[in-house]
Amino acid sequence: MTSYQGPKVIVRVADDGLLEADLADEAEAQWWGYSALESLLRDGPAASRRDLAERTSRFGEAAIRFARRIPQGRVNNRLIDQWVGAATSIGANYCEADEGVSRKDFMNRIGTCKKEAREAQFFLRMIVTSEPWMKDEARILWLEAKELTLISAAIFHQR
Repeated sequence: MTSYQGPKVIVRVADDGLLEADLADEAEAQWWGYSALESLLRDGPAASRRDLAERTSRFGEAAIRFARRIPQGRVNNRLIDQWVGAATSIGANYCEADEGVSRKDFMNRIGTCKKEAREAQFFLRMIVTSEPWMKDEARILWLEAKELTLISAAIFHQR
C-alpha cells in the first residue's frame, strides 16, 4: 500500500488499486458537518479513465447549475466566477492530461486538476458563508470536489 499525507487529506492507494481517503483537518470537517476520519470516496473499483472524464464533466455541469441559483451581487458575482472557473477547469485539465504527450505534461495537468478541485472546495465554502441557505446543496458539491481532489492526488503520487 502506498500512502501520501498532505496538509488537508490522507490518501491511501491500496494494492488492489482502490483509493481510500480521510479528512485530516478537523476544523474544516466540522464546518461541513463531518467527522475528520470519515471516508469520502465511494466503495468499489477504481474508476477508469473514461469514467473520470465523465465524472469531471458532470461535476462541471452541476457547478454551472448551482451557480445559476446563487443570488447576484458584488460579492457573489466574484465568488461565482471563481467557483465556476475552478469547478469546470477540473474536467478540462483532466482531458488535457489524458491527451498528454509526455509523462511530464500528464503530471502537470493532473497536478492542476488537484489544485483546481481544492480551489473549488474553497470557493464553495465562501459561497455558503455569503448564502448560508445553500449549505445543504453545496455540501454535496463540496464532497464531490473533495473526492476529485483526493483522486487527483492519488494519481499524482502513484506515478
